[in-house]
Amino acid sequence: MAAAGEQPPQAGGVKRRGKAQYVQAKRARRGGGGGGPRQLEPGLQGILITCNMNERKCVEEAYSLLSEYGDDLYGPEKFVDKDKQPSGSEEEEEDDAEAALKKEVSEIQASTELRLRRFQSLESGANNVVFIRTLGIEPEKLVHHILKDMYTTKKKKTRVILRMLPISGTCKAFLEDMKKYAETFLEPWFKAPNKGTFQIIYKARNNSHMSREEVIKELAGIVGCLNPENKVDLSNPQYTIVVEIIKAVCCLSVVKDYMLFRKYNLQEVVKSNKEGSQPNPGQNAQVRNGNKAQLAFGNTDKENLKSKESDSAEEKNNPLVIVEGSKEEGPLSETQVESEKGDKFENGSQVMEGSKSNESNLVSEKN
Repeated sequence: MAAAGEQPPQAGGVKRRGKAQYVQAKRARRGGGGGGPRQLEPGLQGILITCNMNERKCVEEAYSLLSEYGDDLYGPEKFVDKDKQPSGSEEEEEDDAEAALKKEVSEIQASTELRLRRFQSLESGANNVVFIRTLGIEPEKLVHHILKDMYTTKKKKTRVILRMLPISGTCKAFLEDMKKYAETFLEPWFKAPNKGTFQIIYKARNNSHMSREEVIKELAGIVGCLNPENKVDLSNPQYTIVVEIIKAVCCLSVVKDYMLFRKYNLQEVVKSNKEGSQPNPGQNAQVRNGNKAQLAFGNTDKENLKSKESDSAEEKNNPLVIVEGSKEEGPLSETQVESEKGDKFENGSQVMEGSKSNESNLVSEKN
């Protein structure tokens, strides 16, 4: 009889793999054996990116965009060859086993740090959200540089990336942990003598134990304690405190020009000036309608000239109306005359009781 925990052999003498072996292999493929964290956790810096249903393409665009502007700000990324990595083979052997073990651990840690890249994609814990861990750069400075260039050049460089938010620090998503972390995190921007106007943007994903009102209230109280001259401004603040919570991790950052750069939306920031220069379709339709009214009025004048009615009869039968919001004038139809009773013309009923020739004129105006 097979022992507990062992899988019975299948036909052909092939044994089934246990579930634990599959889990270990999956962790190995994800890089669990070294090279840094593979998922979002406290103590990281990076960039939080949202996309539209294509995370793999989003990561590719993020790597391309961040590498382009990262090289512009910080220079090309430097790599260390394996042959130049520190090695203890050339040094004398250690007699003490404990010292040798410590040395080996330090060498492994050093080689791991050398393998870390400037940008590394991590599992965010939410759908359509990508987190890019950064190393050796300032996320808020890099993202602001990207948005400023796109805002100036109006050149669209991404297709699936929507928003790109710098994350200057992460902590546990519990109110006490967030308060303790924010007291020191917010000092560079709001502690006296520094001051400024601010707003707080809150977003939670896959998290139900945090209260939006409580978080905003506590953070606003901390900013007020750092400097009483800090004021709230929801229209055009100098600083925007971004709070992004995903599962049990809270991401914090303080950004500038949040409203100017369309809430850090890469798709909208390239449209900001174009919208103001586009013509208003309502105005074009109004102009076209005005031109048609002028043509109809001209045809009516010709018909009136052919008739032998007096000028006073023409004024009663074909009154002019100025439409609000436009400068074009045109003749009134039967329905228009009825709707205008008591407003501008008190003799609307007299117009409706006109001669047969006047009724033919009104019919021609409808056509």
